[in-house]
Amino acid sequence: MRTWLSLLVFLALAATGWGFAVAKRAPKIDPKLVAFRDQAEGLIVGLQQYKEFIGSFPKGSNIEIAKAINGQGDKRILIIVGRKGDVNSKGEFVDPWGTPLQFFFSADGVMVRSAGPNQVFEDSMAGPTDDVFRTN
Repeated sequence: MRTWLSLLVFLALAATGWGFAVAKRAPKIDPKLVAFRDQAEGLIVGLQQYKEFIGSFPKGSNIEIAKAINGQGDKRILIIVGRKGDVNSKGEFVDPWGTPLQFFFSADGVMVRSAGPNQVFEDSMAGPTDDVFRTN
């Protein structure tokens, strides 16, 4: 009986130690990637709401899209998305690294693209890239 109890205690301690070792080796997630994901999801929801009210997604550059959903466009509709820090001094939506975002629209979809940590939009067909994107 005592042998079984000792064995169970040993196994429990070994499993706990193994769990800590695995947790230490787990890759750390860049908090800016998490911030981009949250920001992009908010923008996608806001752009979808804009489409519901107006009948189409906003058109134009990043600045024109930002103005459209901030109530400064032709339609004068305000959609609340993002945080104050998500817009640069020009009024463009920017990623957590400070680079203006790119927006792509299809009939029912939205893609928000970030240049990623190196702040350069790269061609994914030309090799590895750190660009990140979110779609609905």
